[in-house]
Amino acid sequence: MLTLDYDRLDVRAGTTLLDLGCGEGRHTFEAYRRGADVVSLDLSAKDLVTTRTWTGAMDLAGEPPAGARTAPVVGDLRSLPLPDESFDRVIASEVLEHIQDDAIAIAEIARVLKPGGLAAITVPRWLPERICWAMSDEYHANEGGHVRIYRASELAALCRDAGLEHTGTSHAHALHSVYWWLKCFFGMEDTPIVRAYHRLLVWDIMKKPRTTKLLERTLNPLIGKSVVLYLRKSA
Repeated sequence: MLTLDYDRLDVRAGTTLLDLGCGEGRHTFEAYRRGADVVSLDLSAKDLVTTRTWTGAMDLAGEPPAGARTAPVVGDLRSLPLPDESFDRVIASEVLEHIQDDAIAIAEIARVLKPGGLAAITVPRWLPERICWAMSDEYHANEGGHVRIYRASELAALCRDAGLEHTGTSHAHALHSVYWWLKCFFGMEDTPIVRAYHRLLVWDIMKKPRTTKLLERTLNPLIGKSVVLYLRKSA
Protein backbone atom coordinates (compact mmCIF):
# COMPACT_ATOMS: atom_id res chain seq x y z
CA MET A 1 0.00 0.00 0.00
CA LEU A 2 1.87 3.05 -1.29
CA THR A 3 1.00 6.53 -0.09
CA LEU A 4 3.12 8.55 -2.50
CA ASP A 5 3.76 8.75 -6.24
CA TYR A 6 7.19 7.34 -7.13
CA ASP A 7 7.03 8.76 -10.64
CA ARG A 8 6.46 12.23 -9.22
CA LEU A 9 9.43 11.66 -6.92
CA ASP A 10 11.40 10.41 -9.95
CA VAL A 11 12.73 7.24 -8.31
CA ARG A 12 14.78 5.21 -10.76
CA ALA A 13 17.79 2.88 -11.01
CA GLY A 14 20.82 4.37 -9.31
CA THR A 15 18.83 6.83 -7.15
CA THR A 16 20.03 6.97 -3.55
CA LEU A 17 16.94 6.95 -1.33
CA LEU A 18 16.40 7.15 2.41
CA ASP A 19 13.15 5.66 3.76
CA LEU A 20 12.71 7.24 7.21
CA GLY A 21 10.56 5.48 9.78
CA CYS A 22 10.26 2.67 7.27
CA GLY A 23 8.41 0.27 9.58
CA GLU A 24 8.25 -3.11 7.88
CA GLY A 25 9.32 -1.61 4.56
CA ARG A 26 6.27 -0.94 2.38
CA HIS A 27 7.87 2.11 0.73
CA THR A 28 11.32 0.55 0.66
CA PHE A 29 10.09 -2.33 -1.50
CA GLU A 30 8.85 -0.19 -4.40
CA ALA A 31 12.00 1.95 -4.44
CA TYR A 32 14.17 -1.18 -4.42
CA ARG A 33 12.04 -2.73 -7.17
CA ARG A 34 12.80 0.33 -9.29
CA GLY A 35 16.54 -0.14 -8.79
CA ALA A 36 17.21 2.53 -6.17
CA ASP A 37 19.93 2.14 -3.55
CA VAL A 38 17.78 2.25 -0.42
CA VAL A 39 18.66 2.88 3.21
CA SER A 40 15.71 1.84 5.41
CA LEU A 41 15.84 3.55 8.81
CA ASP A 42 13.65 2.88 11.82
CA LEU A 43 13.84 2.85 15.62
CA SER A 44 12.51 -0.72 15.67
CA ALA A 45 15.16 -3.36 15.02
CA LYS A 46 12.34 -5.93 14.90
CA ASP A 47 10.61 -4.13 12.02
CA LEU A 48 13.91 -3.85 10.18
CA VAL A 49 14.36 -7.63 10.40
CA THR A 50 11.02 -7.98 8.59
CA THR A 51 12.10 -5.42 5.99
CA ARG A 52 15.35 -7.27 5.37
CA THR A 53 13.52 -10.60 5.10
CA TRP A 54 11.24 -9.26 2.36
CA THR A 55 14.01 -7.51 0.42
CA GLY A 56 15.92 -10.80 0.60
CA ALA A 57 12.89 -12.55 -0.89
CA MET A 58 12.82 -9.92 -3.63
CA ASP A 59 16.48 -10.69 -4.37
CA LEU A 60 15.71 -14.41 -4.68
CA ALA A 61 12.83 -13.62 -7.04
CA GLY A 62 15.04 -11.39 -9.17
CA GLU A 63 12.78 -8.36 -8.75
CA PRO A 64 15.37 -5.58 -8.23
CA PRO A 65 17.59 -4.64 -11.20
CA ALA A 66 21.21 -5.73 -11.03
CA GLY A 67 23.29 -3.39 -8.90
CA ALA A 68 20.46 -2.17 -6.65
CA ARG A 69 21.28 -2.28 -2.97
CA THR A 70 19.38 -2.00 0.30
CA ALA A 71 20.54 -1.59 3.89
CA PRO A 72 18.58 -1.48 7.18
CA VAL A 73 19.73 1.08 9.77
CA VAL A 74 18.50 1.54 13.33
CA GLY A 75 18.23 5.25 14.03
CA ASP A 76 16.26 8.24 15.30
CA LEU A 77 14.83 10.79 12.86
CA ARG A 78 15.90 13.58 15.20
CA SER A 79 19.58 12.62 14.98
CA LEU A 80 20.27 10.66 11.82
CA PRO A 81 23.49 8.62 11.84
CA LEU A 82 24.13 9.64 8.23
CA PRO A 83 26.37 12.17 6.44
CA ASP A 84 25.26 15.56 5.15
CA GLU A 85 23.90 15.73 1.58
CA SER A 86 24.10 11.97 1.03
CA PHE A 87 20.74 11.13 -0.61
CA ASP A 88 18.98 12.04 -3.85
CA ARG A 89 15.55 11.29 -2.37
CA VAL A 90 14.08 11.08 1.14
CA ILE A 91 10.73 9.58 2.15
CA ALA A 92 9.17 10.13 5.59
CA SER A 93 5.74 8.51 5.54
CA GLU A 94 3.39 8.66 8.54
CA VAL A 95 6.12 9.33 11.11
CA LEU A 96 6.22 13.06 11.96
CA GLU A 97 2.86 12.89 13.74
CA HIS A 98 4.55 10.62 16.31
CA ILE A 99 7.45 13.00 17.07
CA GLN A 100 7.37 15.88 19.55
CA ASP A 101 10.40 17.58 17.99
CA ASP A 102 9.13 17.52 14.42
CA ALA A 103 11.04 20.67 13.39
CA ILE A 104 14.30 18.95 14.35
CA ALA A 105 13.34 15.86 12.33
CA ILE A 106 12.51 18.00 9.27
CA ALA A 107 15.85 19.80 9.64
CA GLU A 108 17.56 16.40 9.61
CA ILE A 109 15.71 15.48 6.40
CA ALA A 110 17.01 18.68 4.80
CA ARG A 111 20.53 18.03 6.10
CA VAL A 112 20.93 14.58 4.54
CA LEU A 113 19.23 15.52 1.25
CA LYS A 114 21.50 16.61 -1.61
CA PRO A 115 21.06 20.11 -3.07
CA GLY A 116 18.33 19.83 -5.69
CA GLY A 117 17.17 16.55 -4.16
CA LEU A 118 13.51 15.63 -3.72
CA ALA A 119 11.59 14.53 -0.64
CA ALA A 120 8.08 13.32 0.14
CA ILE A 121 6.57 13.69 3.60
CA THR A 122 3.19 12.14 4.40
CA VAL A 123 1.08 12.65 7.52
CA PRO A 124 -2.55 11.98 8.47
CA ARG A 125 -4.80 14.61 6.91
CA TRP A 126 -6.48 17.16 9.21
CA LEU A 127 -10.18 16.35 8.70
CA PRO A 128 -10.12 12.51 8.86
CA GLU A 129 -7.70 12.72 11.79
CA ARG A 130 -9.82 15.27 13.66
CA ILE A 131 -12.85 12.97 13.34
CA CYS A 132 -10.85 10.04 14.75
CA TRP A 133 -9.61 12.11 17.70
CA ALA A 134 -13.16 13.33 18.43
CA MET A 135 -14.51 9.78 18.61
CA SER A 136 -11.67 7.97 20.40
CA ASP A 137 -8.85 8.90 22.77
CA GLU A 138 -7.51 5.37 22.43
CA TYR A 139 -6.85 6.01 18.74
CA HIS A 140 -4.08 8.51 19.46
CA ALA A 141 -3.45 8.88 23.22
CA ASN A 142 -1.13 5.95 23.78
CA GLU A 143 2.60 5.29 23.94
CA GLY A 144 4.03 6.04 20.52
CA GLY A 145 0.70 7.45 19.33
CA HIS A 146 -0.09 10.60 17.40
CA VAL A 147 0.95 13.77 19.24
CA ARG A 148 -0.54 16.36 16.84
CA ILE A 149 -2.87 16.93 13.90
CA TYR A 150 -1.30 18.73 10.95
CA ARG A 151 -2.73 21.17 8.52
CA ALA A 152 -0.84 20.85 5.24
CA SER A 153 -0.06 24.58 5.24
CA GLU A 154 1.53 24.33 8.69
CA LEU A 155 3.69 21.40 7.67
CA ALA A 156 4.72 23.17 4.47
CA ALA A 157 5.81 26.19 6.54
CA LEU A 158 7.99 23.98 8.78
CA CYS A 159 9.58 22.47 5.68
CA ARG A 160 10.18 25.91 4.16
CA ASP A 161 11.92 27.03 7.37
CA ALA A 162 14.25 24.02 7.01
CA GLY A 163 15.13 24.95 3.40
CA LEU A 164 12.71 22.62 1.60
CA GLU A 165 10.52 24.14 -1.10
CA HIS A 166 6.95 22.82 -1.25
CA THR A 167 6.37 21.81 -4.89
CA GLY A 168 3.07 19.92 -4.72
CA THR A 169 0.44 18.10 -2.67
CA SER A 170 -1.63 14.95 -3.08
CA HIS A 171 -3.99 12.84 -0.96
CA ALA A 172 -4.32 9.08 -0.52
CA HIS A 173 -6.26 6.25 1.12
CA ALA A 174 -9.80 7.66 1.31
CA LEU A 175 -11.21 4.16 1.80
CA HIS A 176 -8.97 3.75 4.84
CA SER A 177 -10.48 6.84 6.46
CA VAL A 178 -13.78 4.98 6.68
CA TYR A 179 -12.06 1.98 8.30
CA TRP A 180 -10.56 4.12 11.06
CA TRP A 181 -13.82 5.98 11.62
CA LEU A 182 -15.53 2.61 12.14
CA LYS A 183 -12.77 1.51 14.51
CA CYS A 184 -13.05 4.71 16.53
CA PHE A 185 -16.86 4.62 16.58
CA PHE A 186 -16.84 1.10 18.03
CA GLY A 187 -14.20 1.96 20.63
CA MET A 188 -11.35 0.36 18.67
CA GLU A 189 -13.08 -2.99 19.09
CA ASP A 190 -12.78 -5.68 16.41
CA THR A 191 -16.51 -5.86 15.65
CA PRO A 192 -18.04 -7.84 12.76
CA ILE A 193 -18.53 -4.68 10.67
CA VAL A 194 -14.92 -3.63 11.26
CA ARG A 195 -13.67 -7.10 10.28
CA ALA A 196 -15.84 -7.08 7.17
CA TYR A 197 -14.55 -3.69 6.08
CA HIS A 198 -10.97 -4.79 6.75
CA ARG A 199 -11.51 -7.79 4.46
CA LEU A 200 -12.73 -5.36 1.79
CA LEU A 201 -9.55 -3.30 2.11
CA VAL A 202 -7.34 -6.38 1.88
CA TRP A 203 -9.25 -7.55 -1.19
CA ASP A 204 -8.85 -4.09 -2.74
CA ILE A 205 -5.09 -4.05 -2.10
CA MET A 206 -4.60 -7.55 -3.51
CA LYS A 207 -6.95 -7.41 -6.51
CA LYS A 208 -6.76 -3.69 -7.42
CA PRO A 209 -10.19 -3.59 -9.08
CA ARG A 210 -10.95 -0.61 -11.28
CA THR A 211 -14.17 0.22 -9.45
CA THR A 212 -12.63 0.82 -6.04
CA LYS A 213 -9.59 2.56 -7.54
CA LEU A 214 -11.89 5.00 -9.31
CA LEU A 215 -13.93 5.47 -6.13
CA GLU A 216 -10.82 6.17 -4.09
CA ARG A 217 -9.41 8.64 -6.64
CA THR A 218 -12.74 10.47 -6.52
CA LEU A 219 -12.85 10.56 -2.72
CA ASN A 220 -9.16 11.27 -2.04
CA PRO A 221 -9.44 15.06 -2.46
CA LEU A 222 -12.31 15.04 0.05
CA ILE A 223 -11.48 12.46 2.73
CA GLY A 224 -8.08 11.02 1.84
CA LYS A 225 -6.57 9.63 5.07
CA SER A 226 -3.07 10.88 4.20
CA VAL A 227 -1.74 14.13 2.77
CA VAL A 228 1.53 14.03 0.83
CA LEU A 229 3.86 17.01 0.51
CA TYR A 230 6.41 16.91 -2.32
CA LEU A 231 9.50 18.98 -1.59
CA ARG A 232 12.75 20.09 -3.20
CA LYS A 233 15.94 21.23 -1.50
CA SER A 234 17.36 24.40 -2.96
CA ALA A 235 20.38 23.90 -5.17
